[in-house]
Amino acid sequence: MDRDQADDTIRMARGFVLARPPAGFVADPFPVYATLLAHAPVQPQPDGSVLICRHADLDRIYRDTTLFRSDKKAAFAPKFGPGTPLYEHHTTSLVFNDPPLHTRVRRIMSAALTPRAIARMEPGLIATVDHLLDGLAGRAKLDETPDLIEDFASSIPIQIIGNLLDIPQSERAPLRDWSLAILGALEPVLSDDQLSRGHAAVTEFCAYLKDLVARRRANPGDPETDVLTRLITGEGGDGGTLSEMELVQNCIFILNAGHETTTNLIGSALAMLHDHPDQKALLLADPELAPSAIEEVLRYQSPNQLGNRETTAPVTIGGIDIPAGTNLHLCIGAANRDPAQFPDPDRFDITRKPNRHLAFAGGPHVCVGLTLARMEGRIAVSRFLARFPDYALVEGRRHGGRLRFRGYAALPARLGP
Repeated sequence: MDRDQADDTIRMARGFVLARPPAGFVADPFPVYATLLAHAPVQPQPDGSVLICRHADLDRIYRDTTLFRSDKKAAFAPKFGPGTPLYEHHTTSLVFNDPPLHTRVRRIMSAALTPRAIARMEPGLIATVDHLLDGLAGRAKLDETPDLIEDFASSIPIQIIGNLLDIPQSERAPLRDWSLAILGALEPVLSDDQLSRGHAAVTEFCAYLKDLVARRRANPGDPETDVLTRLITGEGGDGGTLSEMELVQNCIFILNAGHETTTNLIGSALAMLHDHPDQKALLLADPELAPSAIEEVLRYQSPNQLGNRETTAPVTIGGIDIPAGTNLHLCIGAANRDPAQFPDPDRFDITRKPNRHLAFAGGPHVCVGLTLARMEGRIAVSRFLARFPDYALVEGRRHGGRLRFRGYAALPARLGP
């Protein structure tokens, strides 16, 4: 690279605006991330927020709950409008809250997602995956081209979360669309249509859940397996119960937290293994590498690319002075490709160890469902490969088109020779 090109690269990094990314960024942000890491790892934005890219900085921020808070009321009021459905949801759900609400809800959820409880879910997960694989095989026999997102990856977390909340099978059809619309409203820049669909989805989902909660109060489930019953009674918490709004909004959060990210994990794993046949061959030869392969997908194609925190006091990060009350965009996708943490970070290596990625965030807000997500990814990918070792993606692959959540909207495939 000559001097002029190097200067252009540095100017691009120091002028990067998350709300106006360059062409092609959504499809492949990683070259831009590499430039930011090298030249502008702490990048002030025109709206006063700051983009943070280095692994060490994110790790510090996630662990320090005194200087960096999760509460997003100040940031979401202008984004969604105070009192609107999206505002009420995102300012009440676990991920955008600090203690005491965060502590209370997390304890209840953690009590329902113990290793023993998750182990009990495994037979049902295997049965769900095998049923979906039978459906894929049936479509292949009819010479149809299945979509590994629509016909496989997206169905797995919907069924698992539906089971967690004991939602009747006949009532699960709208869940995915509600979740996509609500999470789509977390993008850095929103269209009027995205905003409208997000508000409508929260409204409809809340109405459904209020009815479901009323039914569950009348006929409680087994708190050992029914997270909704646990949330209603407060079992596993600190003795307090949730208000009706807290209860409903955190049921929505459970779906949203586990649906799109797990769909993206499974879809990206199948895409990455297809695109790296040497790694696919390694996994086929040694299925015991499946847990390590899932960790590398989480690092290499982090399903959640962006997190957020807000400073509670003035702080200096990377030589940049940041005032109190500043919204921080935590670039997980860049941090997980940081060469200071990961040797040869752009190489997809399913045997990589150590692999201390931040795909599940960190600190007290580390994803409460991370063990379940890992199990879903491991079982889905392992059983898919065992059934269709010669699968190949065909024309029509389509990215999800989002900055915050990275995955595929479509992965059409041929399942055998």
